[in-house]
Amino acid sequence: MSSALDRLKNLTNKISSYERARKENLVVLQNLYNELGINQKVEEFSELFNFKAINLSGASLQNDSLGEIKKGKYLQILAIGYDRDAVVKSKNISLGYFGKAENVDVALKDKIVEFIIRFRFEKSFMTLEHYYDMIEPFKENE
Repeated sequence: MSSALDRLKNLTNKISSYERARKENLVVLQNLYNELGINQKVEEFSELFNFKAINLSGASLQNDSLGEIKKGKYLQILAIGYDRDAVVKSKNISLGYFGKAENVDVALKDKIVEFIIRFRFEKSFMTLEHYYDMIEPFKENE
């Protein structure tokens, strides 16, 4: 009995910590959205999540080389928009252009990388919620 109760407590703590991390992430993400000037391209913070993805050119987003500058490239935040009804379904939209990657201040580059990672963190929760809702009709069959 104690073992089941311990597992339940651990699960509850994990869920609670994810929810806290998500709320904290959104606060920092919105601050970066304003600080990096993305609010000039996307008026409402919530509209950011209409993009299919946000990528970065000029620096690495790979785990083993996170934030590493790509020489000769330009540092730019690119959002991928998706229009189901258009002939060309997706298009890249520049959310921020910062010049030659090797000339960008390290602190600014780090904030840009952090913005994208924090966006992806929140987007992953939204994706999880989306698929959770999509499987609801199948639960009736169980």
